[in-house]
Amino acid sequence: MGTQLERRGVRLPAPAWSARALDEAPDVIAAVHREYAAAGATLHTANTFRTQRRSVGGRWEELARRAVRIARSSTPGPGMRVAGSIGPLEDCYRPDLSPGAAARAEHAELARVLADERVDVILCETFSHPSEAAAAVEAAAQTGIETWVALTAGPDASLLTPAAMRSAARACLSAGARAVLVGCTGALHTGPFVDAIAGVSPVFGAYANAGDMGGGLGWEAAPGAAAERYASFATAWLDAGATIVGGCCGTGIEHIARLRSLVNERFERRPGRS
Repeated sequence: MGTQLERRGVRLPAPAWSARALDEAPDVIAAVHREYAAAGATLHTANTFRTQRRSVGGRWEELARRAVRIARSSTPGPGMRVAGSIGPLEDCYRPDLSPGAAARAEHAELARVLADERVDVILCETFSHPSEAAAAVEAAAQTGIETWVALTAGPDASLLTPAAMRSAARACLSAGARAVLVGCTGALHTGPFVDAIAGVSPVFGAYANAGDMGGGLGWEAAPGAAAERYASFATAWLDAGATIVGGCCGTGIEHIARLRSLVNERFERRPGRS
C-alpha cells in the first residue's frame, strides 16, 4: 500500500506515514485495494499500519476504523478477506527503540478496534523485536480474531538471524499466532528465514521487500521483469511448504498478479484435479 501511494504522488511523512493518506487521499487507497483485488489478491491489508495513538494522536481510532471500512467496501465478493494491520510502535528497522513487552497495552488498544470492525485477520507485521512481536500477538489473539504475525530481518537481513526468527516464531505461536510469516525482508534473503520457520509453524508464508533499488525486483524496475524475478523466489517459498505469499515494500500490482498465476498453476497441478 505504501509503495503504491507514493507512486501516485501521495506524501507519506513520518510518523503517520501511510496513515496520512486516510485524510488526504482515501479515494487513492480505495483504488489501490480494487487494483490488488483485480490482480488476484484475496487477503487485503487495511491501511491501519500507523494508526496507533503515538503515531497519529487522538484521532487514531477514527482513522483505524476508516481504513478497515475502505478496505472492506473496496474488495467485496466471495473469498475476499480483510486483515487489520498492527505494526511496531517505533521504527520497524530499529528494534533498539522498541518498548518490548511493555508495548502490549498500546497494541491491545488497536486490536480491540480492529476486532470491533470485524476484520477477518489481525496481522501483527514487520516486527524485528521478538518480545514486542509476542506482546502484539497476545493482545490481538485475546480478541478472538484469527491472528497472524510477520517477522522481519530487514531489507538486508541484518536485524535477525534465521535461528533468532525461529525462536521468535515459537514465542508468537505460544502467544496465540495461527500463522507465521517472513515479512519485509529482502526477497534475496528471505529463503533461509522461510526454511527456519517451516519446521516451527504449521501455517507459514512470506511477503518480501523488493530490497535494494537496483536489484531488479521492484521499485522502479520494469514491472513485468521484476514480477517474474520475484516469482522465482516465491517458487522456492512454496516448495518449502508456504501457503501464504504476497509482497511488501517495492512490490506492486504486477507482482501480485504473477503470484496469483503461480499459485493457480500449483493448485491445478495437484494430483486428482482436472
